[in-house]
Formats: sequence, C-alpha cells, structure tokens
Amino acid sequence: MKYDAAQILGMIVMVLGVQGTIRKLLDHEYSGLLSWVPGGFGPTLAAYVLAALVGGAAVAWAHGRAKAAGRRG
Repeated sequence: MKYDAAQILGMIVMVLGVQGTIRKLLDHEYSGLLSWVPGGFGPTLAAYVLAALVGGAAVAWAHGRAKAAGRRG
C-alpha cells in the first residue's frame, strides 16, 4: 500500500513539473506554483524540470519496489 501511495504522489509531482515546464516554455511570464523562485525564467524552468525528474524517479522507485514485493506483474 505504501508503494501505491508513493507512485501516486510521484505521478502528481511529475505531472505538475511537466505541465509547468511546458507552460513556462510557451509563456515566459508564467510562474504558476513556483512564483516564489527568484531569478526569472532560467531558475523557474530548472525547478519545474527538477520536479518532473524527481517525480519520475519516485514513480520508478515505487514501481520497482512493488514489483519486487510481488504486487506488480
């Protein structure tokens, strides 16, 4: 069950990161959830990309653990 929750949270973080990255690339003025990040376009874009990568890594980790535990095919 804990791996299912980790997968869900990872997917949410990944989707928010990818969505923010795409919106930032299309509209440079968009800051969205990360409007508190100082530095403008570059650091905000990097933060969104980092969120997408961390979310993807969390999903992959949780899936691997669940598969090792026999919960995934």
